[in-house]
Amino acid sequence: MTEPARFDEVAQALAAAGSAVHASEAHGCLCGAACVRRDYGLAEWKDEIFPDGADKDDDLLATLRARTAAALAGGQMEFEPLLPDDEQPLAVRVEALSAWCHGFLYGFGAAGTAGGAQLPDDVAEVLSDLAKFSQAGAVGSESPEVEEDAYIELVEFVRAAVQLVYDDLAAQRASQPPPSSGH
Repeated sequence: MTEPARFDEVAQALAAAGSAVHASEAHGCLCGAACVRRDYGLAEWKDEIFPDGADKDDDLLATLRARTAAALAGGQMEFEPLLPDDEQPLAVRVEALSAWCHGFLYGFGAAGTAGGAQLPDDVAEVLSDLAKFSQAGAVGSESPEVEEDAYIELVEFVRAAVQLVYDDLAAQRASQPPPSSGH
């Protein structure tokens, strides 16, 4: 298996195509929609993250989408949110995590739920937590070690929580009509 898409590569591809969407937010959008809809395709995702008529890097984004879908569906806790490398300043990583959570909530909401079906309590709780994380901001109020540990815990929580949401909504996705073969 080839190396997964890196944050910097995705950020550069989005910027080159004229997208103002943060790379983490774009990935969060994909993940949120993938939790709700079994037929959330590449073209639909690109429509959300690119301005009309933008030249889009299909290979990179297709690979990222496929790897994300496989990680979520695999159930082996291999899912990773697309975030900057640990070498980046903590403030940059916290901003990216906040953007990722915002994107997840957007994608989840934009993809819709099956006929407004009631969400399981665990899913509703995760969405509430991610909404709080999407408001994350300033660092520097604690020691660097404490803040770094807190960030690591938040990322791990997001990884596990998104997998839980994906797994909890499996029956909902399975009950949806099969994707059309028009593309």
